[in-house]
Amino acid sequence: MSYHSSLGGFDFLGMRHSPSGAVEIVYDDGVKRRLVWRVQNKVRESLIDEALRRAVNQPRVVSAMYSELKRRSIAIEAVAV
Repeated sequence: MSYHSSLGGFDFLGMRHSPSGAVEIVYDDGVKRRLVWRVQNKVRESLIDEALRRAVNQPRVVSAMYSELKRRSIAIEAVAV
């Protein structure tokens, strides 16, 4: 699942599975910044999907993503890229 901002920016949020099967969230600003987080707890992918969909259309996508994930009790940890 992936989403692009509808606010005219290049922001991208997506969800993927790592080779080990872990769920990861990817953010890319379309210019130079790419961030990856690993989901730490077992949650339905539909909850992650909903959080990402709501966050990508906010002016500050990463901050909004943290808020949306926290609201749903979804724990994440940063992954080195």
